[in-house]
Amino acid sequence: MKTKNLMVTGGCGFIGSNFIHYLLRQDDFTGRIINVDKLTYAGNPDNLEGIEKNYPDRYIFERADICDPGLMEDIFSRYGIDAVCHFAAESHVDRSIKDPGAFIYTNIVGTFNLLEAARSHAGDFILFHHISTDEVYGSLGKEGLFKETTPYQPNSPYSASKASSDHLVRAYGKTYGLPVTISNCSNNYGPYQFPEKLIPLIALNAKEGEKLPVYGDGRNVRDWLYVEDHCDAIWTIMKSGRRGETYNIGGNMEMENIVIVEMVCDMLDEITPIHRGKNGPRKNLITFVKDRPGHDRRYAIDFTKLQNELNWSPKESFESGIKKTISWYLENSKWVQRVKNNEYHSWISEQYKL
Repeated sequence: MKTKNLMVTGGCGFIGSNFIHYLLRQDDFTGRIINVDKLTYAGNPDNLEGIEKNYPDRYIFERADICDPGLMEDIFSRYGIDAVCHFAAESHVDRSIKDPGAFIYTNIVGTFNLLEAARSHAGDFILFHHISTDEVYGSLGKEGLFKETTPYQPNSPYSASKASSDHLVRAYGKTYGLPVTISNCSNNYGPYQFPEKLIPLIALNAKEGEKLPVYGDGRNVRDWLYVEDHCDAIWTIMKSGRRGETYNIGGNMEMENIVIVEMVCDMLDEITPIHRGKNGPRKNLITFVKDRPGHDRRYAIDFTKLQNELNWSPKESFESGIKKTISWYLENSKWVQRVKNNEYHSWISEQYKL
């Protein structure tokens, strides 16, 4: 994987920023990163604080919308882009239910524009790696795992838009011979995650002694993957994965949402006592709210292919990963406050009717 100029789309987002931090620490990456991000609500330049200073010759930021085809072509030409790692996407199910059009436009049209730009530079182009989700497979019963061969059955506008972009990437590989790989991951958690997602939402609300909204009965099951393990898997696939192939990435850690919430409460009770005059354990703050429409009951990933072909497995246990995550949010109050000053509280209150 001898990329000289790697475009990382959505590099100011949660996983994208973690990937940039990770990649610039790797001895086997010597190229330059061109971070292309529109800076929507979830794109936060603070996630990459210090990167430009520490890597002045190896990191460039371009504020740009992947839905602008002319601008994407310009960036490809100006920087000699020879590989893409494509994170940029609208990614929250609840928001997709309220405003599906933004998801269709960004996740499908934006991906199409990037593929076209890559195709126009086919002679020098090395790899288009597309980041997707296990939600494209739909919902599982109590048994079974999602495999790369599992038929797609998306149940939300978000997952449908990601399924569509997956199909586009695969089609460009087959039709035009574009070198592509796709990865479908389970639920990520870790530093820099926008607090509309379960773990940071619960951690931050619990820290402040506020209500902890949990959808339905809280028994929805997800497979959890620490974000740095995800970054390691992506780089492994980009370096050694077979072109044209899809690889599932999982954390081998299925847990019910309510168990996660209670675990976070217990950890925070140990670390810092509850304040604002409220008494009792933080579990008392759990508030069950009306379930999300079309809420998938269970996801679980089989990453045997990635394990067998590329010798990858997650390094972080959930217990160690969640401790690191909670500690990061507690130690980065400046980052948290900036996010809260944006739109976090107003959106959360509206969404969960708190």
